[in-house]
Amino acid sequence: MSVGFASHSFLCAPNDVRLSGLRAHRRRMIMKKKVVSVLLASAMVLGLAACGKVEEAPAAATEAVEEATETVEEAAEEVTEEVAEAVEDAAEEVADAVSGDVMSYADYMAADVDSEVTVETYVQAKQGWWEDKATLYTQSKEGAYFIYDMPISEEEYDKLVPGTKIKVTGYKSEWSGEIEIVDATYEIVEGDTFVAEATDVTDKLDSLEDYMNQLVAFKDMTVKAVSYKNEQPGDDIYVTLTKDDKDYEFCLEYYLNGSDEELYNLVGGLEEGQTVDVEGFLYWYEGPDAHITSVTVK
Repeated sequence: MSVGFASHSFLCAPNDVRLSGLRAHRRRMIMKKKVVSVLLASAMVLGLAACGKVEEAPAAATEAVEEATETVEEAAEEVTEEVAEAVEDAAEEVADAVSGDVMSYADYMAADVDSEVTVETYVQAKQGWWEDKATLYTQSKEGAYFIYDMPISEEEYDKLVPGTKIKVTGYKSEWSGEIEIVDATYEIVEGDTFVAEATDVTDKLDSLEDYMNQLVAFKDMTVKAVSYKNEQPGDDIYVTLTKDDKDYEFCLEYYLNGSDEELYNLVGGLEEGQTVDVEGFLYWYEGPDAHITSVTVK
């Protein structure tokens, strides 16, 4: 199985990788030529012995053998080092070709929908693991990325605690205005961690799209309406808040925070006219629809 993969990788490799292989082949040919030259020299020594110049043969033979040994060792060492370097370069080139270069947030947002993207980001929160898949809220210092339905085992899911740095490769997608990454694979990047603080967007309500998927805060909002998905507790809670006579939609996503009984009951019990501060991840569904993470009733 591994042999087939290696062959396939070489056939699909960039031209630079194939050229590295050819250079290694030429180096091996040079080594063979050196060895042949030494063997010819040895043959000359044997010829001297055959012609009767016995007294000259032992010294010449010893010298030839020493030269042969030294030449072969030097050639072998040179070729080994150069081949190892070529293999390492080729492996890096293949890895880059497969995983792609890490993009800045600006490049990610500018990329076409359905194009392959690779980003480095930090886990902020997770929706519940289900059938070897999970949805992640992630953010870097540049911007935020919503990773939808990423294949992952439960064991690996448990390792993705808030602040964990990950490299994600997938496809940029858009659903009802929400920009997200789908069909993703990931790897944990060892090193620094990052947990975002909520950005106050109360004075930026006309440009909320610039903060999509980030952890944000809304101050002094007025409760207008509260309802349950399927019209009963045990699922998402929909909340409409107003500011300056304009409505804004919020959702307590059950798979994100439904297990927080205190928060769930608080949101479900909000009453029309109450003033609240709210934090959440700025999801998008036909407009801003923040996924609530905390509420403070004033």
